[in-house]
Amino acid sequence: MAKDYFKLIINHSSDIPKYQQIVTAINECIAKNILHTGDALPSVNSICKSNQLSRDTVFKAYSILKEQRVIESVPNKGYYVANETRKVLLVLDTFKAYKEVLYHSFINNLPENFITDVQFHHYNIDNFKTIINNSIGKYFKYVVMNFNHKEIPPVLSKINQEKLLLIDWNILSKPENNYVFQDFGQSFYNALEGATDLFGKYKELVFIYPNFTNHPLETVTYFKRYCKNHSFNFKIITNPKEFKIEKNVAYISVSDRMLGVFLEQCRDVNLEPGKDVGFLSYNETPMKKFIYKGISVISTDFKEMGTKAAKFITEDKSMQEYVATKLIIRESL
Repeated sequence: MAKDYFKLIINHSSDIPKYQQIVTAINECIAKNILHTGDALPSVNSICKSNQLSRDTVFKAYSILKEQRVIESVPNKGYYVANETRKVLLVLDTFKAYKEVLYHSFINNLPENFITDVQFHHYNIDNFKTIINNSIGKYFKYVVMNFNHKEIPPVLSKINQEKLLLIDWNILSKPENNYVFQDFGQSFYNALEGATDLFGKYKELVFIYPNFTNHPLETVTYFKRYCKNHSFNFKIITNPKEFKIEKNVAYISVSDRMLGVFLEQCRDVNLEPGKDVGFLSYNETPMKKFIYKGISVISTDFKEMGTKAAKFITEDKSMQEYVATKLIIRESL
């Protein structure tokens, strides 16, 4: 017999398809421990009768749940909860080394009955829309790294906002959103302050902000402010082809690709990082402490960001937090 405290309520005026409402309701009841492995579900006929639905609508919902391995059917007996696995969607921008740190921290802090699907939007709005639209109602909770595009807010509004966590970049968010962000502005400025004495060794600071990057532009604004407040000579390079290393100059780069170019040019013209030229990289990765004699970085703590995101998944609480941005000094500066 189906659980008598499991009651399915369909909103006939909602824009959400009725079959999807059934899928979502059953997934939520499993997530909230209302339904457990082995529990019987209402029959197709009983749901049709109690909610004025067609058999095709209910059967489609149960078929989707079977494909997701959430439920199973037993001939002549009905439908049962197959397992209590909870699926989570993690949407990232691109796959890079520091995103791998975030990912592993996230999944390692989730219980074993949580399964994480990872998707990458690559800053493409069509990819983003497809990922989100195809995920509605299929996941227990959603963790999304969004980007600057006017169509982002209406797409994300389709997700139950209590189940959505925005991470990394505070762009196009709403006051009521759950989030774990890093600060690309004042915190970046404060981190630069910690390197002021080291920058003093060089005649000029050069910010490498290549035109192919998607890094938030506000870092450029705060870099300019920092240089003016400290009377440093500075310039900004946006065309990678114009980058040519100069002695007694310190470089700050948001691109690891440009870090590679910097090290190649150092070798070619026999300049030593940290002595003849300086380099400060954005975003810590596991390898930067070993590259050359160590690359100095400004970075948020992606491990902490992943841990906090996992906490949002496992706890029934709202979350609005920033992860600190820190300066790590190594020999490249």
